[in-house]
Amino acid sequence: MLWRNSFCAAVALGLATAGTQAAAFESQTWRFGLEEIEGSVQYEYAAKFAELMDEKSDGAITVELYPYGQLGGLTDIYDAAQSGAIQLAFGSGFLGGTVPESQIFSLNFVLTDDEWTNTQVLNSDEFLMNEDFQEAFRNRDLHPIAVVPEGWQVWTANQEIRTPDDMSGLAIRTMDNRLLRETYQAYGADPVTVEYGELYSALQLGQAEGNIQPVFAHEEMAFYEVQDYMIFANHAQFIATFMGNRDWWDGLSDEEREIIHEARQELVEYIHDKQQELNTDRLDTIKENSDIEIIELSQDERDAFAELAHPVRQTFIDMTGERGERMLDNLLNLVQEAQLEEEDE
Repeated sequence: MLWRNSFCAAVALGLATAGTQAAAFESQTWRFGLEEIEGSVQYEYAAKFAELMDEKSDGAITVELYPYGQLGGLTDIYDAAQSGAIQLAFGSGFLGGTVPESQIFSLNFVLTDDEWTNTQVLNSDEFLMNEDFQEAFRNRDLHPIAVVPEGWQVWTANQEIRTPDDMSGLAIRTMDNRLLRETYQAYGADPVTVEYGELYSALQLGQAEGNIQPVFAHEEMAFYEVQDYMIFANHAQFIATFMGNRDWWDGLSDEEREIIHEARQELVEYIHDKQQELNTDRLDTIKENSDIEIIELSQDERDAFAELAHPVRQTFIDMTGERGERMLDNLLNLVQEAQLEEEDE
């Protein structure tokens, strides 16, 4: 299929141009703001990116990492990237307040059940380089570089959840993101917004009764210590966008953009494998250090939630207009192509 062919071609291009002349680079430092702490998927990605920039520029380009908390809250990170105070940043669910179209990643039951397929689709030229996706960020003084799926979102709660009725009235923490709030309201829950750094206390004190995170985040922030059940519905992956300040990006030389492109391609498979490793190891740690009960929803149980989530696609379109509708149609078409190709193999 077209998306797969372009992905492979881009990888080949990256390998072919790996010998970019170091003499083209001036000594400089790029600051990279992360939404997560050291040891997270975002940190692993950023650390590898910094290593690749150092290698490809023969030491001329240094990338400084600022894990969560060093630059303030999540919106502080986005503000810093928009203003140019930092050159690079990650943005995920909270980014919806800055780039409404980025909430496409918050839609439930849109992607395939295969994480590697989703990673390839989201980093294909047909999605990533699509004019609507690019302009959604660039119109807000940002430039999207890559899309980084960090693993399946997993629910936790102090009660068993297998059906939407089980979620009725649950004070579940969501990011400050309208689409997420409306999704969980559709499930019957009562979404609450809590800053990431304050979430453990909120769960401990009962100000929030449930939580939505990839496994590694549940473990590294110890959220599982104050929750009784962990529910796998495979409803959505936690997805971050690796982005830069627009003016900074536009001011880069062709050679600088080329090595970023090379690194982006090399990191697609690297971070997919790393996030699976991290999430598997962290789940083992959770199981070893707690008696939390693991629930995996059946296909029929998932379908009940998917049916309620489907109308929220229209909410996304209402929020983002024609651009958002084209982006969603494009993503759904790419997902369908990928699924058909999987069936043919």
